[in-house]
Amino acid sequence: MLEEIKNTAAWIREQTSGFRPEIGIVLGTGLGDFAEQIEAAYSLDYKSIPGFPVSTVEGHKGRMIFGTLEGRKVVAMQGRFHYYEGYTMQQVTFPVRVMQQLGIRYLFVSNASGGINTSFRVGDLMVITDHINLMPNPLIGPNLTELGPRFPDMHNCYDKELIARATAIAEQENIKLQYGVYVGGTGPTFETQAEYRYFKAIGGDAAGMSTVPEVIVARHMSIPVFGVSVITNCGLSDEIGDHEDVQLQGKKAGVKMQRLFRRMIKEL
Repeated sequence: MLEEIKNTAAWIREQTSGFRPEIGIVLGTGLGDFAEQIEAAYSLDYKSIPGFPVSTVEGHKGRMIFGTLEGRKVVAMQGRFHYYEGYTMQQVTFPVRVMQQLGIRYLFVSNASGGINTSFRVGDLMVITDHINLMPNPLIGPNLTELGPRFPDMHNCYDKELIARATAIAEQENIKLQYGVYVGGTGPTFETQAEYRYFKAIGGDAAGMSTVPEVIVARHMSIPVFGVSVITNCGLSDEIGDHEDVQLQGKKAGVKMQRLFRRMIKEL
């Protein structure tokens, strides 16, 4: 696996003339438009990258964008991979491993999620303060010692300094933020009402089908992480889960997320 990661990173460096990003960004459902704000120098389709899976989810364009944003070198994943698509956890997290080899020093992650906290409303941005993992752990199997320890600590999984910076920026930009714990499940079914009640009982504020594996792998490699969930539906209501509506709400609320991410990236 480590050799494959290094080979893919070497191939990407060759295709991008040695482009060395400082910041990695993972864009979730309905949030891919953010990549259009990047002054792109290179764009690589996932299907052309050796070792990469191909995103099969509607709303995920499936490409890596390399360029500058607010004067900083970034690489953005316009669409991610999910365990429910049939990929292994090693495949799901492979791009984060590759981004680390390319040089990223920070990882920004985003997702569309169902609100559990009854004070949340559709369109809210929830800064992720912690997570509960209900998926197989991506670190199961032989440890890649060169990348991180066998038993990585998950305290401060979502970087407190980055959260504090986001809070200050949100006050200046008049962006309302919620804060909470993200529950990561396998999907692909939207959660039952009983599952949402269970997630609430164990301390969850929002639920989704992604993000946690990427964050675990990033922290294994000691990369600081900042994460945002866009609340696209309220799980404890009687509304029926619909992927098309999730994409729509994600795009609408994503405008606020874009402003937040841009300012944070500028001030890193």
